[in-house]
Amino acid sequence: MDLSNLRPAEGSKQGDRYRRGRGHASGNGKTAGYGHKGQKARSGAPRIGFEGGQMPLFRRLPKRGFKPISRKQFAAVNLSRLDVFEDGAVVDAQALLDKKIIHDVCDGVKILGGGELTKKLTVKANAFSASAKEKIEAAGGTAETV
Repeated sequence: MDLSNLRPAEGSKQGDRYRRGRGHASGNGKTAGYGHKGQKARSGAPRIGFEGGQMPLFRRLPKRGFKPISRKQFAAVNLSRLDVFEDGAVVDAQALLDKKIIHDVCDGVKILGGGELTKKLTVKANAFSASAKEKIEAAGGTAETV
């Protein structure tokens, strides 16, 4: 490692932007690198994906499936992640956020049955999988749907 190898940290320096159309002295004045006339020199130049009037690729490809607008997006949490709470604790969305188990509540929290639960907890969530509910109750806790 010597001075000739030093580089600034990635992303720390903004590169000098090339200022186009700022006079002859800039070396890129007047047409600003777009040449003279023609479709690509105009302000309304074709949009991204324009194929000269040919049916665009995104319209030629088949559309598959159905995505409902009103679909609910749940933050999923496996049971094994709940072992960080002490015995007898109440686990809700705010408690999960505080422990950084989830980063966003989305439309609610769903508890999944992955892993094992060794502590007696009161779990309050928007949804539970069947196996998760069984395992929580088998450990002596309660699963409350909010």
